[in-house]
Amino acid sequence: MIRCGWIAVALMIGCGTREDSGPILTREDFPDQESWKSTIILTREGKKRAVIRAGHLAKYNEVKEVVLDRKVDADFYSAEEEHMSNMKSEKALVYEANDNLLAIGNVVVVSDIGMTLFTDSLFWDNKAERISTDDSVMITTEMNDTLYGVGFESNVDLTHWKILKPWGVTSR
Repeated sequence: MIRCGWIAVALMIGCGTREDSGPILTREDFPDQESWKSTIILTREGKKRAVIRAGHLAKYNEVKEVVLDRKVDADFYSAEEEHMSNMKSEKALVYEANDNLLAIGNVVVVSDIGMTLFTDSLFWDNKAERISTDDSVMITTEMNDTLYGVGFESNVDLTHWKILKPWGVTSR
């Protein structure tokens, strides 16, 4: 009689729920392709517009996105394929439908004219050749100017830019 009781208790314990073990992963949670120490080249009309390197790349076919992480490093080029600027970030998403890019985490853009932009996220519109963010920004120049603000729009070489809500200090 005691043995039957123990079996009933064991069966009741074995039929518990999985509340403490977290969600079950599905196929969509895993990339369709992965690579390490990757380089991708984004083009428009056959011209190189960006070369992006990352320690890790994960491609998701269903949502048409490429996730780059582990030290993202991107070079941007003009329509004449001349280097304009370099961007570094912790992570980036490339949207395959339009080759736009969203950089996330400690984003730094250094232009070839000596301007440097610091922000938490930055969107690059490949077709419009514009970068923008709604986050806080800091811009420094070779002339020791430092400007701050919230919201930013610019061309990729940082020659024509606008801070939406600016504040800052200049030595001029």
